[in-house]
Amino acid sequence: MKIRELIEALKQFPDDLPVLTDGYEGGYEEIRSPKTIEVKHEPQKPYYEGEYQDAEEKSGASLKAVVILRNRRPE
Repeated sequence: MKIRELIEALKQFPDDLPVLTDGYEGGYEEIRSPKTIEVKHEPQKPYYEGEYQDAEEKSGASLKAVVILRNRRPE
């Protein structure tokens, strides 16, 4: 999904609803502020790893992406 697609999808909802993401093992958490990161696409990774991984260094195989992380509350 691209930024413009996300913006269009979100336009259908009231603008005062909270935005949540899935929790660590269950339930939902608030999101943190979006940020730009450098990643590499590795679709062969197992499903629990995620198909995008942090790129240790910028290269021809890496790309910029916006990530929206969940809030991580202290234990």
